[in-house]
Amino acid sequence: MSTNKSAKYILITNDDGIYAEGLWAIYRRLSDRYRVTVVAPDRERSAIGHAITLHEPLRVLRTTINGGYTGFAVSGTPADCVKLGFHELLEQPPDLVISGINPTPNVGVNLHYSGTVAAAKEAALLGVPAIAVSTQTADNDHLFDVAGFVTVLTEAVLQRGLPRGTFLNVNLPGKSVGESAGIRVSKQGHSLYADTFEKRQDPRNRNYYWQGGESPDYNENADLDGGALSRNYITITPVKCDMTDHDFLDEIQKWDFEPL
Repeated sequence: MSTNKSAKYILITNDDGIYAEGLWAIYRRLSDRYRVTVVAPDRERSAIGHAITLHEPLRVLRTTINGGYTGFAVSGTPADCVKLGFHELLEQPPDLVISGINPTPNVGVNLHYSGTVAAAKEAALLGVPAIAVSTQTADNDHLFDVAGFVTVLTEAVLQRGLPRGTFLNVNLPGKSVGESAGIRVSKQGHSLYADTFEKRQDPRNRNYYWQGGESPDYNENADLDGGALSRNYITITPVKCDMTDHDFLDEIQKWDFEPL
């Protein structure tokens, strides 16, 4: 951790657990120039969305990772990690939260399910700029290179800021940054997974279902995150926490709800 007390303060988290290599790649890149604290789930919590833990205690263990890095391992969800970090574990409110590096892309409808994205969204709800970072592959060869791009983006966000309630969702192709087609600021796409459910029986002849699905082909235009990523672009999508359909507000106010 940087000993420069005047340096910006950054919280790093993820949904793959505190031992995930992508998380520590970001830590190694940022800790030389910023004060950094890691608060992450104690195990993988992928696709858990924005769940928080209310009906059981949250346990925290100060954990040392190979290489001597230390962080807080939390028994809860990514959103729990951000909440607990803000209110109990951090020295002060952070200047930025970074969630990732997730080893699969978070584009289109995945944003609604992703624990990686939810951690960044929780930070934005708390009024702090945040970045969610994912790659197109679980190949670890380029993680340190990806983390270098995150460092550049971190500097830009710290200098320019983000609107309150807005965070950045970033996806990188599964190769070095230099091999990408460039950076594309994109909208969230709409492609759906082809959901599948395999019906099975347990030893007591009771049915249960194993959920799966095929990734979309992302045959979208390059203005959308999945379409741009499939064309080898690094995608940056600004995402708002406000889910109000502002375009429809005027229309629904014309509806006749009488009698009430």
